[in-house]
Amino acid sequence: MARNDWLIAAGGLSALAALLHLACIVGGPDWYRFFGAGEGMARKAEQGSLYPAVVTLCIAAILAIWSAYAFAGAGLLRPLPLMRTALVAITAVYLLRGLVLLPMLAFRPDLVGSFAVWSSAIVLVYGMVHAVGTWRAWPVLSTAAG
Repeated sequence: MARNDWLIAAGGLSALAALLHLACIVGGPDWYRFFGAGEGMARKAEQGSLYPAVVTLCIAAILAIWSAYAFAGAGLLRPLPLMRTALVAITAVYLLRGLVLLPMLAFRPDLVGSFAVWSSAIVLVYGMVHAVGTWRAWPVLSTAAG
């Protein structure tokens, strides 16, 4: 499989997001607040509840799997099952999460704060990087596991 720098970058971005989620668990309530998890999650972490850590660990695991799919699509790892389907789905989730800001701005601008704007912009970039990488890898992915 040919090297695909876009999917390498996509895998790195998802890995970074996974690591930041793990850092929130270690960093505690202030980190949950800073990264926009919400006051409820931060308060639960302050109270010693395992719920924030479990939820955040699950999200980190999903992001790590997404990273592995991007790296496999880039040719750095062995092909994974359903490569095309997974990469398209991952791309769609990132893009939709990034674009959710638009209807929020139209229908509930009162809910749009700075966190919503910058997090949507970041996730939209993640989605675009995944989209370009998946598009460039498409011919090779048909002969891989996917």
